[in-house]
Amino acid sequence: MNPLRSVGARLALALAVVVAGALAVVWVALVPSLERRLVNGRLAELGASARAIAREIPSSANEDFVDEEARATDARVVYFNPLGSGQPTLVPVLDSAHLSFPQDVVRDPVALRAATHPGVQRGRVERGGNAYAEVAVADRFGNVLLLASPLRQTLEDVDLVQTRLLWAGLAALGLALLVGFGAASIFAGRIRRLERAADRIAAGDFEHPVDDRARDELGQLASAFERMRRQLARLDDARRDFIANASHELRTPIFSLGGFLELLQDEELDAETRAEFLATMSEQVERLSKLATDLLDLSRLDAGPMRLEREPVQLDEVARALSDEFAAVALQLGHPLSAAAEDDAAGLADLERVLQIGRALVDNALLHTPPGTPVRILACGATLTVEDEGPGIPAEHQEQVFARFTRLEGSRASGTGLGLAIARELAARMGGSLELESRPGRTAFTVRLPPFSRENEPRATVPQCAPPLSR
Repeated sequence: MNPLRSVGARLALALAVVVAGALAVVWVALVPSLERRLVNGRLAELGASARAIAREIPSSANEDFVDEEARATDARVVYFNPLGSGQPTLVPVLDSAHLSFPQDVVRDPVALRAATHPGVQRGRVERGGNAYAEVAVADRFGNVLLLASPLRQTLEDVDLVQTRLLWAGLAALGLALLVGFGAASIFAGRIRRLERAADRIAAGDFEHPVDDRARDELGQLASAFERMRRQLARLDDARRDFIANASHELRTPIFSLGGFLELLQDEELDAETRAEFLATMSEQVERLSKLATDLLDLSRLDAGPMRLEREPVQLDEVARALSDEFAAVALQLGHPLSAAAEDDAAGLADLERVLQIGRALVDNALLHTPPGTPVRILACGATLTVEDEGPGIPAEHQEQVFARFTRLEGSRASGTGLGLAIARELAARMGGSLELESRPGRTAFTVRLPPFSRENEPRATVPQCAPPLSR
């Protein structure tokens, strides 16, 4: 990669631009203002001195007087006698510079203004390649007093400030580039580590953690990557387990069906044995059908929105239908199965999907509890509950039972671990929820659906359900 296009180079360049911009603002705001304030300060000093001198100047002023005032004010003092009106001619009478012919000041613009305008006149004058701060005022005799102070030292001070500011700015700019590039390189290194971590995760390597302990935005991004890695690792483990479980679940009935088909080809089988083989084959086909249905439902849920009806569903009828449907299975497995329902229990949902959820819950209760465990189906308001008196599910595993491809260790029956995951997803798609409450002696899965009233409007209150099974 081109180093000039790296994040470090760009951040360093951005920092340098910011520093250069700040220095430019300081330069524009400071240097002209400094020079202007120094010149104006000198003019103010000269103006105060000129007024004082004009008030005190005697009619018999001589060279000694202007020399003394020049030393006191640190300026050249020139005393003019203006001749003529309108645009008078300035005739130098006294000059602290002691020039025989001071032609350099006879057309001085500041002195000419003072000759024609009242008050103190100020200005900056360029003369002989040098700059002067000048102040002129007319005295009580009508003559003009001019004070001129060279600005060379002042301008040299300003140039010194400019030079030092320039060098300081260049040093600051270089330091900004150096520090900015170093800090940006460290920052870019953290980004590259995250990039390598993302590549590892994309390649399916979930072993190495994403570690960045900083508390800034990159640290938060690294934490998000780490959470993603852990989740993907869990999903990958679940996927592997599911493939193993699904392969086993598929292999067993397929091998069984193949074996029974070979046996059925024996023409010497009696009718009773043949009927027994056909019944067993029918069970294996049903097992394969359930697995295929679960996988198909899972793929539909993952594919996106499903078409779900939103109609009034009589949950009391659902509870009784589930009780009738599983009565034979419950009897075969030795589970007392009963149903209790309110006559007006109803919710807004898809009837077929509610029955699918109910079947998953009842099947789960019958298969994963010891024989003889009572199982009860309750319908109340807009809720459908399947509860049992089994040993319960530990609190740390209660959320795990809803995870895809997951079966708890020590479960009493095999399966794909998809039923409860699909049931919860279907309940959520219908605007409801599937909740679990479990403790030793009572486990209850409750489906909560949007309530329905006879006017097809949500109820203001939900009636209290029948008391649960005793502990």
